Amino acid sequence: MEIDSVNCACCGLREECTQEYISQVKESFEGKWLCGLCSEAVRDEMKNGWKKEYNGTEAALKAHMSFCSKYKRNPAILVADGMRLMLRRRSRDLSASTAASVSPAAKK
Repeated sequence: MEIDSVNCACCGLREECTQEYISQVKESFEGKWLCGLCSEAVRDEMKNGWKKEYNGTEAALKAHMSFCSKYKRNPAILVADGMRLMLRRRSRDLSASTAASVSPAAKK
């Protein structure tokens, strides 16, 4: 099993991965390799609106790459902001689903 070093197309993070894993990730993201955090962020973008676009993966990838380009100077800021954004979205989704699951009879 050969290990290669690869850079994330979004944030520039360097990781060592097997060639098989690198190929799988590239297949999922328009031929670009993304680190775990960026790939989750792009998937999250796809769930939250880009699915309706002509090419959801491409549009979500472009949006996340644009976001990352603002913070390339300091990867720690990128990671912190990415986590904050993901948590905010998940929190909003959870509160919406909780409110929808409470029946009117239970509110009395």
